[in-house]
Order: sequence, then structure tokens, then C-alpha cells
Amino acid sequence: MTTPPSILADAHWPAVASANYEVAVLPWGATEPHNRHLPYATDNFECNGIAAAAASRANARGARVVVLPTVPFGVQTGQLDLPLAINLNPSTQARVLADVIASVERAGVRKFVLFNGHGGNDFKQMLRELQPATPVFLCSLNWWQVVDGRDYFDEPGDHAGELETSVMMHLRPQAVRPLSEAGNGAEKQPTMTGFRERWAWTQRPWSTVSADTGIGDPRAATAGKGERYVDVVADRIAQFLVELSRGDPAAMYE
Repeated sequence: MTTPPSILADAHWPAVASANYEVAVLPWGATEPHNRHLPYATDNFECNGIAAAAASRANARGARVVVLPTVPFGVQTGQLDLPLAINLNPSTQARVLADVIASVERAGVRKFVLFNGHGGNDFKQMLRELQPATPVFLCSLNWWQVVDGRDYFDEPGDHAGELETSVMMHLRPQAVRPLSEAGNGAEKQPTMTGFRERWAWTQRPWSTVSADTGIGDPRAATAGKGERYVDVVADRIAQFLVELSRGDPAAMYE
């Protein structure tokens, strides 16, 4: 059996029609500021690039995985005052997600991975609601949680910090402005104990929390750090996709 095309956007109908894909991967990003040195589409470039690398490696190992086009808009309800931070409410995301899953189901693909690239997106409850309505196995992952960034970066940061900047320097170097232009990504901390210790949650008002829209100092970032991290992340996800492609989710618990 020939290796199927990994990227749907680049594929042609005859190859797709004969691919017999087992797994569809949907990268979902966001459009928002990332400090002063990274572009608005940072989340899209990252999740698209890492998903593509993982799927290519998985298919080279015998998997049948296709990466769908990235959804470029995420939940931005904490950044509505930032210019052209394009918001999709969770209820809108749920409707888009349901339609995409229905298309995957009609194509005969049996497994679906939501490949999240934006911290403001949270798909767990949507997948809980959608799973009983489809025979397609539904799951999700956040790419930046696959491998602990603290093993690869001095201070990974939360948004446009050392981790994200290094990843972008590797994946999309032409889109990264000189680090001399970046803000320091300082984050104001909540005064209330529960929020400061993170056992209570509320949405962060981004313009209040950060003066430059970043959280985490990017100035120690390098392309080499990004390459090493992406390589490990993509390989770990690739192995997951191989197991998912070959396995029966109904029999995965021992």
C-alpha cells in the first residue's frame, strides 16, 4: 500500500479517494497579537507545522493520517480590545466542529484528532457532547503539553515567550522580528490568592495582565532550541498517531 498524502490542502482527488485514511487531524489555532516580534498567525503556523511533521512521520511508519486545513480563529474573549484579535465564541466553534466531524464521518474516516494550538481554546466539553452522536472516535491534544518545555527552555513562558519564539524561529524564521524589538513579556499577578496560585480560575483580561501582549521573556530564544523541541514533540505525536491509526479505540483499555 502506498504512503498517502499527509496534507489535505496539497493533495489531489485521486490520491485522497484511494488513501483509506484512518485518522483525520484538525489543527485549530487563533489570530491574535504575540508580543511585538511574532505575527498574529503564530498559533496557526505552529500547530499546522507540527501537525504536518507528525503526520508525515506517522505515515512513513505505516499510519493512514491526513491533516485538514487549519482553523485560523480561536476564542479571544479576553482580548476583544486588541485590534483584529478575531474571536470565535465557543458555541460557534462547537457548530463548526460538528460540521467538520460530519464530513470526516461521511468520508469513512474512523478517528479524529483535534490538534489545538491556542490556550484560549477548550474543546473537551464539545467532544463530550459530540461523541455520542458519531461513530468517529474523537480526541484532542494541546501540542505544547506533549513534552515538558522546562526540559528545553530556561523559562518557556505562556504566550510569545522563549518556547513559542524558539519554535517560530525554527518553523517560520522569516516571520520573526528581531528580539531587540520584543517586550519582556512581564505578567502582572492577581492579588487574590486562589487566582495567583491557580486553583481558582477566571479569564485573564489580557491588556491588564500584559503591557506587550506577551507572557514570558522571549529574549533567550533560539532557532536551535526550537528545532530540538519540535523534533521531540513531532516524534511523540507521530507515535501516538501510528498507535491510533492501527489500534481499535474500543479495545484500548486493558
